[in-house]
Amino acid sequence: MNDRNLIRGFVLMALAVGFGLPSIGYSLGSLGRAGPGLFPFIVSCMLFVIGVITVVRARLVKPVPMNFQVRNISIILASLCGFALLSHYINMIVGIVFMVFCSGFASTSYSVSRNLKIAAVLLLIALAFQKLLGVNLPLY
Repeated sequence: MNDRNLIRGFVLMALAVGFGLPSIGYSLGSLGRAGPGLFPFIVSCMLFVIGVITVVRARLVKPVPMNFQVRNISIILASLCGFALLSHYINMIVGIVFMVFCSGFASTSYSVSRNLKIAAVLLLIALAFQKLLGVNLPLY
């Protein structure tokens, strides 16, 4: 039997290594003057630690069988593709709202009020990135 928690930990560690190794090729700099590779390297290290913790925890708890729900995977992929297309051709606000409401169909229960709250928080985060950090986001 495949253990879902064990597989999840190994996938997280593989993703961390996949993104962490190329970041070493960039200048890391120091914590006082960060280079372009420092942020992805630190995030990859944290993701790798989370993966190790997940693998260790999977060995200590009862195994959970692995199952795939193709319908939910398809819904999430469609919502991400829709987000990318709408953000590119219209604006990111429409893309974020579409992504939240479309991906909500993969849930066990659909809640419009929950989706509105999630979309509002994501829009506030995107606005903060644009206004406070100066990230060039096509919000409107």
